[in-house]
Amino acid sequence: MSTTLVPTSYVPERLPPNLPNEACETDIATIPLVAEPHRPDWQPEIPDAYLDLGPDELRERIAEARARLGERLVILGHHYQRDDIIEFADFRGDSFKLAQQAANRGDADFIIFCGVHFMAESADILTTPQQAVILPNLAAGCSMADMAQPDDVYASWDELTEVVDTSRVVPITYMNSAASLKAFVGRNGGAVCTSSNADAVLAWAFERGDQVLFFPDQHLGRNTAKRLGIDPRSETAVWNPNKALGGLRAERVRDSRVLLWQGHCSVHIRFRTDQIERAREQHPDCRVVVHPECPEPVVDAADAVGSTEFIINYVRNGPPGVYAVGTEINLVHRLHEEVAHEGKTVFCLDPVICPCATMYRVHPAYLAWVTEELAAGRVVNRISVEDETRRWARVALERMLEIV
Repeated sequence: MSTTLVPTSYVPERLPPNLPNEACETDIATIPLVAEPHRPDWQPEIPDAYLDLGPDELRERIAEARARLGERLVILGHHYQRDDIIEFADFRGDSFKLAQQAANRGDADFIIFCGVHFMAESADILTTPQQAVILPNLAAGCSMADMAQPDDVYASWDELTEVVDTSRVVPITYMNSAASLKAFVGRNGGAVCTSSNADAVLAWAFERGDQVLFFPDQHLGRNTAKRLGIDPRSETAVWNPNKALGGLRAERVRDSRVLLWQGHCSVHIRFRTDQIERAREQHPDCRVVVHPECPEPVVDAADAVGSTEFIINYVRNGPPGVYAVGTEINLVHRLHEEVAHEGKTVFCLDPVICPCATMYRVHPAYLAWVTEELAAGRVVNRISVEDETRRWARVALERMLEIV
């Protein structure tokens, strides 16, 4: 069956650097799209016919459409997605693991990435041009990725050349960044990292240069540098792209081994040390595990720190007991359901139910829409990275793979 690309005119706005607490939901259960309080911020091009559909009907329609497509379609679900998205995922994982799964499915014509924009871009970079990568809701961006705007990074690099030898500065970008920035580090001798391999990538960078420009998440960069023996007080500095020379004196720039972009994750900065103290007061023997995007004091106070995959394995492979987790609520809730029968209790450190506000935008109505369109021979919401960006971004991603 031939397919037709249906262009969509919607362009998501840049997300605010601090998503407000009002973005938090009081419940993570799916309700009809028309009742979603934040729907005005989501992609409006979804047909009205999907707005009133409840979870049961959406489930039936998604299942029917994907059955018609068979092995031509692969659905990828990020760990932070809601349960009624994950149930349709052929693979679930973190952003790069899912991009790798996409790359390994060269037999599939269509890849629906239930995640956010930068993830779909990475999948498009690692798959063939003949495969179509689709993001169900184009409004599913990432506030952290938006904190490193390409023009700001390019301008900052130019400023750095005025005070240091940038041939000795290795740019490292986290996976949570635009394809254009992955291409930037590829062209400038750098690499991409994930939360699971940041230690290895940073060590690799220091074998090739004297300094690292790390973006967009300052907390992952600081926590990683600290594990490598770099003093976060004297050997790192936060670069504010809105100020001349990052708001730093030239001497501080030259003395810093790691320049940390002023960015963060709107979910992981919610975790605090007093939440850990409260968890230990209520459950004296609990184990605390957090994501490295959390602030340094939270990471220092935890029993263990690691990527999403690390957190999952830490709980699954640990002994019976109570686990207090510092990461996104959908993952924490699902993990508790999976291990409760083993005598394990898993709860989120943050008492406010606050899913990743942008991941949450992949509502089952959007998944139903794009899947039914594919079954009808039409491709909507395709994510395509232009050739030159694709080439250099792939260089940066392949360097990361070689390091690991």
